[in-house]
Amino acid sequence: MAKRGIEDNPVNNCPYADMCGGCAYTGCSYMEQATAKHKMMTELLPKGIKINPIIICENPFHYRNKVHSAYKRLKNGRIVCGPYMRGSHHIISVDDCLLENETAGAIIRDCASIAGRLKVNVFSEATGQGELRKVLVKVAEATGEVMVVLVIGNKYFSKKNVFIKELMKLHPEITTILISIHRGHNSMILGDVIRKETGPGYIVDELLGKKFRISASSFYQVNRKQAELLYSAAIRLAKPGADEEVLDCYCGTGTISICVSPYAKHVTGVELNPDAVRDAVKNARLNRVKNVDFVCADATEYMEELASSGGKCDIVILDPTRLGTTKRFINACAKLAPSRIVYVSCGPDTLARDLRIFAAKGYYTEVAEPCDMFPWAESCECVCILKRR
Repeated sequence: MAKRGIEDNPVNNCPYADMCGGCAYTGCSYMEQATAKHKMMTELLPKGIKINPIIICENPFHYRNKVHSAYKRLKNGRIVCGPYMRGSHHIISVDDCLLENETAGAIIRDCASIAGRLKVNVFSEATGQGELRKVLVKVAEATGEVMVVLVIGNKYFSKKNVFIKELMKLHPEITTILISIHRGHNSMILGDVIRKETGPGYIVDELLGKKFRISASSFYQVNRKQAELLYSAAIRLAKPGADEEVLDCYCGTGTISICVSPYAKHVTGVELNPDAVRDAVKNARLNRVKNVDFVCADATEYMEELASSGGKCDIVILDPTRLGTTKRFINACAKLAPSRIVYVSCGPDTLARDLRIFAAKGYYTEVAEPCDMFPWAESCECVCILKRR
């Protein structure tokens, strides 16, 4: 049940699979896992929905353009990095991850080597003390730009300058380096304070011919090529018209809004995170898009106010977190009464729940098209087109 073909049918034989848990489909071929995901969507989604073949990933290895790792100094003095063992905070030292961008993975491991040579004080979760805590790497695959964020557990990084010099010597492809101060006792990657050390402080990538600024804290799809296929599917299935108004809820940094804009009369992106809205406005300017506006607001409240004032829109797009949306959002959407709803989901179970609630409000799901955004992992992205009865 896979859409499009690949030249070969690789098998995932990750040696760390039993400990890590990042790959749910190990020991099987790529097409077997793609077929299993299509079957999962068929079983989860309400009966009667047309489910298109799954959009497969042409290159199912090393696709994650965002990589981060914690660091730990062992009793023998060696510094290790890698993913956490399943269900714990025990670091698994890996030589290569089949999912991570290879440049990003190499930078993560070289940071461990540099820290060892320079005798950097590594952060300890047990004591809450130390400097080097985590490293975050983002790679813009279309442009080749690379961001590195050194996350530290102290106000100062005593060996910062020599560390950065050594890192740039090994990886001259790095275009910007930032420092993030994270002194809290939580599992968040970044702290509240982020400061630029080298370069512009952001990287620029491309999706469907549009350019997007990616900051340290902004959300960006981890699989760029699949994101292009997913957004293309959403546009193809929704068929936005040149005279239609589109409302993009949970719009983030405006990727979907800007990609849809050439096909619609006007797009309004709504996002609660003010940092994301600022990035979205910059992205619209970067692409010289004139028919997109961004609003910093709660999407549900915005729709309620728009409906109560007699406002209209033709298409509503929503791309929520894995938790899905809420009954209140669905009620507000039904009051606004768009002719079509585009639901982009990364949580099949919550998607199935929400589609049933939408159905009770008069919106039937015409078609669902799964997209293998995360090869070998449990998750499966899906775009659904809902129409008003």
